[in-house]
Amino acid sequence: MKQKKLYNVAVLGATGAVGQEMIKVLAERKFPIGELRLLASGRSAGKAVRYEGREVVIQEACDAAFEGMDIVLGAAENDIAKRFAPAIQAAGAVFVDNSSAFRLDPDVPLVVPEINAEDAYTHKKGIIANPNCSTIITLMALAPIARISPIETIVASTYQAVSGAGVKGWDDLANGAKAFAEGKEAAELQKFPYPIF
Repeated sequence: MKQKKLYNVAVLGATGAVGQEMIKVLAERKFPIGELRLLASGRSAGKAVRYEGREVVIQEACDAAFEGMDIVLGAAENDIAKRFAPAIQAAGAVFVDNSSAFRLDPDVPLVVPEINAEDAYTHKKGIIANPNCSTIITLMALAPIARISPIETIVASTYQAVSGAGVKGWDDLANGAKAFAEGKEAAELQKFPYPIF
């Protein structure tokens, strides 16, 4: 029986809401991982996350942290994605970035696997981007229609969940709701410019 190839995978932004979900999906899908490297800020370094029955210690993201990795899943904000992209490229890993940092770069394929998975193989910079979550959901419905009859124009309005802003977005909502229930002024905001509740 042929043995499945294993990949060394890093998750950049492993302690955030999106990073935690990526780790969960890797386990659910039984992705063939040789080494799982969880990367976050220095504040989170040293903490451990359970993955498939074992503890994986979070390491501080730094340029050297990508050495030996085959795939880096980006679950960090734009500035972090841009900061570490050169180090990821230098390490020879493919950077699958969830931020919007590279979405408009003509040399970075914008991929929704169920629609244009083959474009992932056209990367020139070692970076693959994905669209915003609401765009992905919309395109999943529109792509089959567009194959039958080309769509010329789409007008869309979206109302984003606070979870799109990560843990701090959730905290702003929860703290605002708690303050409202207690009849207090809105709680101090961590992520949003205005009270979200």
